[in-house]
Amino acid sequence: MADAKQQQQTAAAATGVWKTVKPFVNGGASGMLATCVIQPIDMVKVKIQLGEGSAAQVTKNMLANEGVSSFYKGLSAGLLRQATYTTARLGSFRVLTNKAVEKNDGKPLPLVQKAFIGLTAGAIGACVGSPADLALIRMQADSTLPVAQRRNYKNAFHALYRIVADEGVLALWKGAGPTVVRAMALNMGMLASYDQSVELFRDKLGAGEISTVLGASAVSGFFASACSLPFDYVKTQIQKMQPDASGKYPYTGSLDCAMKTFKSGGPFKFYTGFPVYCVRIAPHVMMTWIFLNQIQKFEKQIGI
Repeated sequence: MADAKQQQQTAAAATGVWKTVKPFVNGGASGMLATCVIQPIDMVKVKIQLGEGSAAQVTKNMLANEGVSSFYKGLSAGLLRQATYTTARLGSFRVLTNKAVEKNDGKPLPLVQKAFIGLTAGAIGACVGSPADLALIRMQADSTLPVAQRRNYKNAFHALYRIVADEGVLALWKGAGPTVVRAMALNMGMLASYDQSVELFRDKLGAGEISTVLGASAVSGFFASACSLPFDYVKTQIQKMQPDASGKYPYTGSLDCAMKTFKSGGPFKFYTGFPVYCVRIAPHVMMTWIFLNQIQKFEKQIGI
């Protein structure tokens, strides 16, 4: 009798743990699956931001000079980033949203509250995922540097090891300021607009499940792109910068980078590569939500 009671308590505890970690596991898994598909577009986007030409020119040069494998350079860092950043942001967003809905007596949340939760989830995710994001940017930008300045990281874990060994532990969060701000802007646009769009497509327009997911994902992808690209541009410039012969960096920080960018190219300079960025963000958002939806359906079918 005592053994049966103990087994029930153990099963209940396991169920409670799974219920707590489930949003995080599902979010990270869906993000990693989406990254495997989107990595080539992300690689082209970074090279456009680094001034290597249009999408067509960058694609042609990469194929001619480095082959197909060059499109997947930094994939290990991209997967590590999703395992940290997306796990934290999607998991925390769902947990915070569920708690807010409970306090709201089960009623849908207003858009402003969704946006605030999205900002919070983005900040949490960025703080956790910043080291992997730094490794990803450096690995993608390495081929644009002179041969003598290339870091030649073998994979994400080698990149993290080298960064710590050469620059110290705190260097893992270099550019964390703009990374956090960018993530907050992206998640505000992505997460809040997605939940709001789901309510619109499903409840007001009567769309089916597939149409709802695709439509809401497309809307959230656009708003995520529009809100986050300026911050993403600054973040990329900060993370890939190298000191000159005298040891001086081109920018003293994200604000200095933003001011110099604005003076040299005006506000539209921050939207360099927007079509490619939007094409990269929107499909990733869509596939993340689609994979997440399928994972949740599968879990319901097997009863977990």
